[in-house]
Amino acid sequence: MSAIPGADEPKTTSKISDRPPTVCVFCGASSGASPAHLAAARELAKAFHAHGIRLVYGGGTYGVMGEIAKTLVSLSGPDAVHGVIPEALLRGERDDCNGEKAAGELQQENGNAMKTPMQVKSVIDESVYGRISVVEDMHSRKQMMAREVIESGSGGGFVALSGGYGTLEELMEVVTWNQLGIHERAVVLYNVEGYWDGIISWVKTAVGEGFVSKSNENIMVEARTGEEVVDCLRSYQKSEGRFKLKWDQS
Repeated sequence: MSAIPGADEPKTTSKISDRPPTVCVFCGASSGASPAHLAAARELAKAFHAHGIRLVYGGGTYGVMGEIAKTLVSLSGPDAVHGVIPEALLRGERDDCNGEKAAGELQQENGNAMKTPMQVKSVIDESVYGRISVVEDMHSRKQMMAREVIESGSGGGFVALSGGYGTLEELMEVVTWNQLGIHERAVVLYNVEGYWDGIISWVKTAVGEGFVSKSNENIMVEARTGEEVVDCLRSYQKSEGRFKLKWDQS
């Protein structure tokens, strides 16, 4: 059994090398105090469009999250963006948009709670924000996003734009998965106006105190522009200190 369910089972018969890269972007549903955060989301979307990169993200329509999705859709079309959102958060989208609770029966698809296409479109406009999948919980969301990255072509990976607790939790999980040998994709900090300086400093402290090995210090790499993010994704070198564990027990 794979540590990320389905990660070892491509959805298509095409070779990974033939597929376009997919990047999972973790980011906030708030816009931030500085306009630089939304500007960075737009810049990253433009870089993705220029390099034929697909986006998978948390499915929200607000803040940094909504900005990168709608910008890339406007440039590359709805097929370039896939939002994955838990049902509970979809209700929040409906509450915020219409002042009413989301309704409708859930259907089951592959064990995950899914909305019918018309129900999804009544909450999130897929022509503006891209294709939306509704899942049962946060774990299912992260697994689906990770699978898309792992099964995508060269240059796929994970990027953290500015965000809050949820962004940090998602970031650290994929960093840990990289260290444990569950995946070997890039993890990039898009450091807007020094937003991630504290995390970068903490890594150095953890290395100095012996809680992170020196050879794993660069699992996360820093970028300052959208083009730098793409360069980091393409040139990423996996750390020598990654654990050599066997996760596929099938």
